[in-house]
Amino acid sequence: MATKFKTGSSGPGGAPADDAGLAARVAAPLPVAQVLGEAGTKAARAQAKADRATRDVAALAGPAPLDEGQHAHIVAKGLRTGTIDPVRAPPDPRLVRRFGTQACLKHRVLPWRDSAGRVTVLAASAEDFLRVRDALTVIFGTVHLAITTNSALDRALARVCRRTLMQNAELRTPEVESCRGWNTRSAMFWGVAVLTLIALAAHLWLVPTVLLLCGWAIFTLFLNTLLKCAAAILHLSPRRARASLPLSDPPALPVVTVLVPLFRERDIAGALVDRLSRLDYPAERLDVCLVLEADDYTTQAALSGAQLPHWMRAIHVPLGTLQTKPRALNYALSFAKGSIIGVYDAEDAPAPDQLHVVADRFARCAPDVACLQGQLDFYNSHSNWLARCFTIEYAAWFRIILPGLERLGLVIPLGGTTLFFRRDVLEDLGGWDAHNVTEDADLGIRLARHGYRTEIIETVTQEEANARAWPWVKQRSRWLKGYAITYGVHMRAPRRLWRELGPWRFFGVQLLFAGTISQFLLAPLLWSFWLMLLGLPHPLTGVLSFPVAMTFAGLFLASEVIGISVSALAVVIGGKRDMVKWTPTLHFYFPLAALAAYKGVFELATRPFYWDKTSHGIFAPTTPLSSDAPGGRDNPGDGTAPAANVTPITGVNLPRPPPRLDAAE
Repeated sequence: MATKFKTGSSGPGGAPADDAGLAARVAAPLPVAQVLGEAGTKAARAQAKADRATRDVAALAGPAPLDEGQHAHIVAKGLRTGTIDPVRAPPDPRLVRRFGTQACLKHRVLPWRDSAGRVTVLAASAEDFLRVRDALTVIFGTVHLAITTNSALDRALARVCRRTLMQNAELRTPEVESCRGWNTRSAMFWGVAVLTLIALAAHLWLVPTVLLLCGWAIFTLFLNTLLKCAAAILHLSPRRARASLPLSDPPALPVVTVLVPLFRERDIAGALVDRLSRLDYPAERLDVCLVLEADDYTTQAALSGAQLPHWMRAIHVPLGTLQTKPRALNYALSFAKGSIIGVYDAEDAPAPDQLHVVADRFARCAPDVACLQGQLDFYNSHSNWLARCFTIEYAAWFRIILPGLERLGLVIPLGGTTLFFRRDVLEDLGGWDAHNVTEDADLGIRLARHGYRTEIIETVTQEEANARAWPWVKQRSRWLKGYAITYGVHMRAPRRLWRELGPWRFFGVQLLFAGTISQFLLAPLLWSFWLMLLGLPHPLTGVLSFPVAMTFAGLFLASEVIGISVSALAVVIGGKRDMVKWTPTLHFYFPLAALAAYKGVFELATRPFYWDKTSHGIFAPTTPLSSDAPGGRDNPGDGTAPAANVTPITGVNLPRPPPRLDAAE
């Protein structure tokens, strides 16, 4: 059997021809696992040829970006093959079924039509085709390649693999680790039962009840303060160099797919394209997916006026049983090209060299490091008082607390952006839990339960602080609701969680999740200790001895001082020394979080999977963006070309249409 790499001329009606320089003849089919290893060199050589052609055109064309159609024609010309649009000319669903929808999605190839015993296979790059060429030969016999755009391939795959994609989006996470079985009636019952029990106990035994609740609040406050102290001390102490694997040769840059979920982002979409265009990473190794909801006409309209470069594409997520960020991420993951999967938010402005930092660290770290978490900061930190407090809180969390958790060997609850994963690990774990409204923190626990680690890397992404009071409360209520659901899911089987995490990390989960929720729900009891410090009546006055009461009040005051000190240290580290004077005002900032906690707990029994959307693009930057640094994509050789005179994708000689043009499934 001969496998033809060359399919025909670049225009319609071209006749297939052999190309001895690129064609590879196979004496006997090989097992798929073996083929995938052996095809890498040939794939890299063929793709390098297409990449060189792209760069040559870009060098002559100037700074305007190539669109996908231009890029596809250049790749096809460099490979001496043709182009086909599978949207205009849909594939034969029988061929897709024979190869398998999961295989089509995983390898980004699409068996298209059978003409006289020769099957045309569509791919956006020679590299994708050659990885599975021999496996395709085993199934179909003689096959040959035609080029298509990533967007056209995505749309065709979305049609023929719809059922698989919908299952991947909503049910990818194993049920035992998902919250999709959350029972709102049961949550309502237990919530009412607990509140009734507390009210009854307070009515019958007021002082013991208040004493018990205050004791728990003080205990969790003490542990939380101890954690802050430990993290700050570790930050100030010399750090041992992270373990790094020796690299005999500089590794080739991996393909990085960045998923950017967008929803009702009318005011930020255009700026996002510009900010991501400043990433200083080779265009042929970068795959940016703007993930849009099918009914989000606002964002679609905002992006319609922006010409996306060929390394950036839009993926439309069809409607399903719910509409959440993790569901959108799961859906888009099936279309990703890279071996590293990154996540950004709509308002993000990452450092231009961030992807180089990520690629280098993944190449050097141990295989059990499955996730890298970048640091977050705000570019509108001076918009108002709420923005300043939010900036201070984030500085302490990302620059002190999270690095401290890593050095202490505790579970790291991930942030929602500037996350980077090894793709194979992410897929093995079942991606994101589509029903969890804090899918990031949940995934941090699941990584730890399966023996993987997360590292905090020193690269910064700036984003927009949510600096309006009620939107801030809604956002924080979603986070705390998700924390409560995540804790409930992973504590379904405490003994199993203990075995998988070990005692130390199990304790960390209790502190970070149960302790955090308790702190916000019982915050009013903690604030009441100010009454003692001011000599005013308190429910426990006369019950506690004066030394014990002062100890409680002193611990509360000490925690405030330590919190302010850690926050001041964090903003100084972050280069925002002018924020130090605002750190004492955090005492008036966190009451909003208590309000958010009560709202979140109420929604556990009413709308557990409701995603309270945060609007972006409200506040203009008050500090320079990290993406405004020199570098980025304005340098020659980055895969850019003028957008004028775009030639639409054309098809090579078309066989007769298949019997059905609906779906392969």
